[in-house]
Amino acid sequence: MTDDVDRSRRHFLAVATAVTGGVGAVLAAAPFVISLRPSARAEALGAPVEIDVGPLEVGEMVRVEWRGKPVWVLRRSPDMLDRLEKAEQYLRDPDSSESDQPEYAQNPARARKPEYFVVVGQCTHLGCAPIKRFEVQPADLGDDWYGGFYCPCHGSKFDLSGRVYSGVPAPLNLPVPPYRFINDDVILVGDETGAA
Repeated sequence: MTDDVDRSRRHFLAVATAVTGGVGAVLAAAPFVISLRPSARAEALGAPVEIDVGPLEVGEMVRVEWRGKPVWVLRRSPDMLDRLEKAEQYLRDPDSSESDQPEYAQNPARARKPEYFVVVGQCTHLGCAPIKRFEVQPADLGDDWYGGFYCPCHGSKFDLSGRVYSGVPAPLNLPVPPYRFINDDVILVGDETGAA
């Protein structure tokens, strides 16, 4: 009987030691495994951003940040859309053929839905932030200006679709980020999967 008791104790001690060792190994490895995950800040910088455009008035623009870059959404009026054709003769790349753009940005509106223009708000020259100048032919921008974005750093000009004018320092059109409409009032910037 003593041999049976000794064997039971040894078996119990062996199992208890193995379980304790396994739990200890998991607890010791947990901080290392957790440290391999990206930080919350890093995840947020790369995560898609939802933009509610429902309350956006015609001619109004909203700004958000995506991957550390400013993204603008402009709700264009029918008049703004009509002005796109008038500016084409003054543009360097009116068809967006030189720029690395999503396929849906290779049209005059450079948008999935012409009314809503989504663009990264950084000049393609040196990364300055252009300012909105939606008025037509102001004295300081000339007779070829039909509204758009003006970069005050070095004078680059972009039309209401972010297409770059000829003869300015910026080499390319403003970039259009990947995006899709979740519904009629919400745009998801940073994800174009499932988009029509």
